[in-house]
Amino acid sequence: MSIGGSGMPGVGRREVLGAAGAAVCGVALAGCGGNAKPNVAGIKGKVIAKTADVPVGGGALIAKWKIVITQPTAGVYKAFSAACPHKGCSVSKPKDGKMTCPCHGSQFSAETGQCLKGPADAPLTAYQVKVEGDGLILV
Repeated sequence: MSIGGSGMPGVGRREVLGAAGAAVCGVALAGCGGNAKPNVAGIKGKVIAKTADVPVGGGALIAKWKIVITQPTAGVYKAFSAACPHKGCSVSKPKDGKMTCPCHGSQFSAETGQCLKGPADAPLTAYQVKVEGDGLILV
């Protein structure tokens, strides 16, 4: 294609739309990829949530650190990386004893972090958590 009949090559509408489409696909895939796991070194020993924020049989997603904390039974708290081992998307907070990855449907046990349904084939990374007063601390 030429610009204004000058015979000079230019960028046509199809090329622009094709490049834009490729860029959008790249951004969408980047949201699913990267396998970004939280850097917990900076938060170990710090209160990352309050016990009142983590219901029995449920949990809370701490998006700031990409961690999910669950309370499968009263007084028992578990902490996991919220990054799905399949492509790194953040899993949901627990519902019906499971955490689900919205990107590809993998499901994980809210009690153990084990993969219950793929395409992920590994568990969520588990972290130790302790209760101090009304705070939950990563150890």
